[in-house]
Amino acid sequence: MLALLTYACALLAALASTAPEAKLAGAKLEARYRGAQTLAATFLERYSENNHVVRTEAGVVYFRRPGKMRWEYESPEKNVFLVDGKTAWFYVPADHTVTRAPAKQSTDWRTPLALLAGEMKLSRVCARVELATAEKPGTPGNAVLYCPLRGEETKSPHTRSDGVDLQPATPDESVYLEIVPATGELAGVLVREKGGVEIEFQFAAWRFDPPVPDSFFRFEVPRGVAIVNAESAAESRP
Repeated sequence: MLALLTYACALLAALASTAPEAKLAGAKLEARYRGAQTLAATFLERYSENNHVVRTEAGVVYFRRPGKMRWEYESPEKNVFLVDGKTAWFYVPADHTVTRAPAKQSTDWRTPLALLAGEMKLSRVCARVELATAEKPGTPGNAVLYCPLRGEETKSPHTRSDGVDLQPATPDESVYLEIVPATGELAGVLVREKGGVEIEFQFAAWRFDPPVPDSFFRFEVPRGVAIVNAESAAESRP
């Protein structure tokens, strides 16, 4: 019992010491992107299984409020993932196919990124925000925030009768946001899922309100391209 109480006190002390820094970093992130109607950035995406990189892709992403985004994959091959507010489309030119799904089902592992296409409030998707001191940032000096998604948290096996957890919960999906402390700029997003799956995004060259027409966020099915319906847009990804 003494050891458990000592651990609980140490955990609460650590959380208390990092809470102001996490709150400040989250506030800077929200302030950085809230004022723009349209955003654009270059991105590098890595998909890993059990610490083994399975796929690496790169391109340019665009976000527009409300609820629109366009991911243009340029390497190793050209693909387009587009959400027009109602429907999500994933177009593979080489296969002459496009997969579509309801947009409300398209933001599962992209949920933190969907904030950039909507109201920029972390509290809409994060149950809380904590400083992830054990996570190494991609760029030294950056802050890493832990964002347990709303509805994803599970109770710890060491929970007091008053509901206070004595050790961190273990959600099915863990999300980490890498932020440049001085500016609040989003440098990366890491999503850890069950089964050792990790999806990582690194961002650079952010542009605010670039001149992009509304038609850029509408998908016109090219002639001769087959449309495949999917239950969720996640299934449309290769």
